[in-house]
Amino acid sequence: MKLLRNLLREESGQDLIEYALAAAMIALAAVAAMSALATNISNAFSAVGSKLSSAVA
Repeated sequence: MKLLRNLLREESGQDLIEYALAAAMIALAAVAAMSALATNISNAFSAVGSKLSSAVA
């Protein structure tokens, strides 16, 4: 019984779950931002490539 009471009072597991959730949310936001940035960079390289092609021809 004493062991069960000690387990119910222990809160270190809750802190670990909160840190894991915060890290997961940060990772999700970083992936979303990098995806949008990758699209913009791809469009910029395509525009530069087409301008170079038309300038050479």
